Amino acid sequence: MLVKPGSILLEMRQAKPLVHNITNVVVTNFTANGLYALGASPVMAYAREEVADMARISQALVLNIGTLDETKVEAMLLAGKAANEAGVPVIFDPVGAGATSYRTDSAIKIIREVKLSVIRGNAAEVSNLIGRRQTIKGVDAETNDEESEKIQLARDAAAELGTVVAITGKTDVIANGREVYTVDNGDPMLTKVTGAGCLLTAVIGAFCAVEKDYARAAAAAVSSYGIAAELAAEATKEKGPGSFQIEFLDKLSALDESTVNSKAKVIIHQ
Repeated sequence: MLVKPGSILLEMRQAKPLVHNITNVVVTNFTANGLYALGASPVMAYAREEVADMARISQALVLNIGTLDETKVEAMLLAGKAANEAGVPVIFDPVGAGATSYRTDSAIKIIREVKLSVIRGNAAEVSNLIGRRQTIKGVDAETNDEESEKIQLARDAAAELGTVVAITGKTDVIANGREVYTVDNGDPMLTKVTGAGCLLTAVIGAFCAVEKDYARAAAAAVSSYGIAAELAAEATKEKGPGSFQIEFLDKLSALDESTVNSKAKVIIHQ
């Protein structure tokens, strides 16, 4: 069954949700600009003294362990628990899980102590979260991208971790334990831009702020994001990743409901 996700984009634009990000130092600016372009309102707050208060007044909380340390992990736990108490969705990006024991252990600690709405990662990161060792090079995956394997992995991870799992790659797979969504929007140029995956996680947060079926929200976010990338790649096909990155922000801003619905390649599998 095909899914038309443009209505969730429109609802998010109208709501302008406040998205609280505790993310990594490499991607902070790009994440904020991307959320602004799409129509959300980003805030970056990291201090342990304020993260709980900020999480409570936000409409979504995004946790990203790209550049983690003990202080940041503590702040994530404080914010995550406050968000849980306030009914705020929490989206987690386990960047590089499996690369080091500290990184993997920190991700698992967050999963155990915070009720997560969505986990967004690549296949290797998700595999490592459920004890299926796959190779990570730095924070990048070294794994194949077979759709059937990703669907099974997403189903298994969603069941084991008790949350929506979004595995992104050539084909994106989102599972919630009942249904699986596959998304075939996007462009390889996204892999040339630092922070593209991290921004996608934040965008999923913005969509989850207005759509409480978090698998549906994640599928709509991933598709909308991919469509913007397709349009940006077409507009900059004779140029390089620098031009693509700027055009991508412009295309996020220009997205509308009809464009997303007409270009979405989203299928839901029971």
